[in-house]
Amino acid sequence: MRGCGKKGGGSGEEIARTGCMGRLYFSAVTRRTTSSTRGDERVLDLVHGTERVPATLLLPSGQPTSPAVLLLHGFSSSKERMVQSVGRALQQRGVASLALDLPFHGERDGTRDALPYRNPIALVAAWRSAVREARAAIEWLGAQPEIDGARLGLLGYSLGGFLGLMTASEERRVQVITLAAAGDLPDTTPYLSLVRRAVDPLRAVRALSGRPLLLVNGRRDTTTRPAQAERLFAHAKEPKELRWYEGGHWPPPPVIEDAAVWTAERLRAWAGRRQAG
Repeated sequence: MRGCGKKGGGSGEEIARTGCMGRLYFSAVTRRTTSSTRGDERVLDLVHGTERVPATLLLPSGQPTSPAVLLLHGFSSSKERMVQSVGRALQQRGVASLALDLPFHGERDGTRDALPYRNPIALVAAWRSAVREARAAIEWLGAQPEIDGARLGLLGYSLGGFLGLMTASEERRVQVITLAAAGDLPDTTPYLSLVRRAVDPLRAVRALSGRPLLLVNGRRDTTTRPAQAERLFAHAKEPKELRWYEGGHWPPPPVIEDAAVWTAERLRAWAGRRQAG
């Protein structure tokens, strides 16, 4: 599936609803909007068929259009944690963001007991569904009138980092990728050979060739171990950067701020590169 840009004569809502080349698509139902000096916060549901995906869109103030980043949270977390940490940091730097509740998480955790931990085939199917949702969210985000659809990034933490990597490898409109506490599959992954055939971070990271990649990892992380991060980084192509922090799985606030700065700068650099071309 290939990305599609905005076409003249159609509104963002029309583009979001029609999609392109038969792709999955989202429409949106806004629940509430809160405005402040920082910009707008819209709590909404992304609707895809019968599925409703709770999401939060942050828009910076004072800009007709903004670059934007899709935010994907970690296991047992929710969109709110991403919004209140890196989402706010990006908003302060003129970058919009869209944070989702992943399947079985946040407002969707009523079905968490149904997560098929012990069924590898069903687990892979659920994973592929999450990737499809993330790709459809990128499509929807890029079609919004407040967003510069040519400047889109993705930032994922932990589980969201693995998901974000797979999404970006398939979605070429994602131009900048930031992954925190993510890496290759652990050696102890059950059914590792089966899982790697369906979900291989090493294969996915090679597909990012030419797009800026930042890995942010903790030297004392016992969930995503340093060796996993190093293995993923070794397989990535330039441009790439690996930054370590002295800590565990969740990055401290200064590291989150640094990741937001790096992401915003690379999105701005991409705009300059596009204008020069």
